[in-house]
Amino acid sequence: MTALRLTGLTWDELNALMLEWEERPFRAKQIWSWLYIKLARSVEEMTDLPAALRSRLLELCPPLAPTVLAHQLSRDGTEKWLLAMADGARIETVYIPDPDRGTLCVSSQVGCSLACSFCHTGTQPLSRNLEAAEIVEQVTFARSELAQRGQKITNVVLMGMGEPLYNYDAVVKAVRILLNGTGLAIGTRKITLSTAGVVPRLVQVGRDLGINMAISLHSVRDSVRDQLIPLNRKHTLRDLRQAIVAFPLKHGRCITWEYLLLKGVNDSLQDAHELVHFLKGIPSKVNLITFNPWPGAPFEPSARETTLQFQKVICDAGLVTVIRDSRGGDIAAACGQLRAGVAE
Repeated sequence: MTALRLTGLTWDELNALMLEWEERPFRAKQIWSWLYIKLARSVEEMTDLPAALRSRLLELCPPLAPTVLAHQLSRDGTEKWLLAMADGARIETVYIPDPDRGTLCVSSQVGCSLACSFCHTGTQPLSRNLEAAEIVEQVTFARSELAQRGQKITNVVLMGMGEPLYNYDAVVKAVRILLNGTGLAIGTRKITLSTAGVVPRLVQVGRDLGINMAISLHSVRDSVRDQLIPLNRKHTLRDLRQAIVAFPLKHGRCITWEYLLLKGVNDSLQDAHELVHFLKGIPSKVNLITFNPWPGAPFEPSARETTLQFQKVICDAGLVTVIRDSRGGDIAAACGQLRAGVAE
């Protein structure tokens, strides 16, 4: 018997299911409310459903939340959960609190196939794609956990384990569920998808979702980027730039470029000037990221003074540039540190 993943159904699909089961139309609204307003973790909590419907759902539906294998809290307030899916597959999800917002970093794959040389996740082979329900349940689970402490999720970033555009259909479906205004109601301006540059999908995801786009760039020289992001050998910087120029940006928005500064690799003033040239004519924001070491990492972070000089070149060119603070490094929850093969 195939499991029914309620959190993987769109609003239209849930309504169609209730129609197929010859249930009254408002049952879909009740279930949707339990999933995304009341944040139920099991069908048993849906007490206003008829016993027969609840019994049918219980027979078909797995739990509505992942299993927590480990929970870590950083000195800076960042939290990381090691979560087990129904089949035992493990992923990590991270919450980053700030005074004016709370950001949840969700995973889209179990492991990653990109093998970026600076990223710890890339040392964990790709096991499988996550289903849409498993992506959505990271959000509903974390929202429920955090609500008990008066904390909120205002932003969702697909920057966790995996390359979202290599799990396209599930990611698009999950995001559409997150966007639905009668449920989780997270707006398009509050969701960001980060990609290493899967060029054939870039323009399509802009048209399909209209959410924010972040590009993991790290160098504008193919010879360097080939080593940092092997995907660049397939989709070069020229290909990437052409796709971004064609990207359907909504009014007032820009592309976010993630640039990880690595000592002696991509942090020279010449690198900064070349980056400015590459971004010319593209509405852009540049996030300069401090490298977060992990066991066996082949790189070192750039010196603070080097980072400030690099930033000045970009700022002087009139581009918005932010040095992104490293968060959760003491629990291996910072950018590039996620690896859920084993509990650490």
